[in-house]
Amino acid sequence: MKIVYIAGPLFTPSQRNYLEKINKLIKSLGFNTYLPHKDGGLFIRGITKSADFFDKDLNALDNCNILIAVLNGNEVDSGTAWEMGFAYFKKIPIIGILEDSRKPNDDLLNVMISNSTIKIARNLEELKEELERLNV
Repeated sequence: MKIVYIAGPLFTPSQRNYLEKINKLIKSLGFNTYLPHKDGGLFIRGITKSADFFDKDLNALDNCNILIAVLNGNEVDSGTAWEMGFAYFKKIPIIGILEDSRKPNDDLLNVMISNSTIKIARNLEELKEELERLNV
C-alpha cells in the first residue's frame, strides 16, 4: 500500500486541523499516511529533542511514495520547502495544495516550488482526483 507524507506548517491548532482534514481524505482513498505531528510527534523547543523529530520525519520521507505539500500562506513554510526538495531529489511525486485566495494563480509561487510539483490542487476535490490517478 502506498504511503503519503503530508507536509505543511503545524505550528497552530488550525494548521494542524487542516493537515488532519487532508489526512482523513487521503486515508479514505485507501492510502497509508505519515502526518508529522501525529506520527513523529510535535517538536516543542526546550521540551523535546529536535533531532528525534527530524530523524522520524526523514525516515518517513525516505520511505513514502507520494508527498502532499500545503502551499498556503504568504510564503511556503521552510520545513515544507525542505521536504519538497528532498522528495524531488528522490523522485517522489509531489502534489501541492494551494487553497489560499491570496495566490489566485500558480505564477505567484516561487519557481522552485511550482516547478517541482506534478500538480497544484486548488481544493480538496482536485487533490482527491490527483491521488486517485496516482493510486493505479
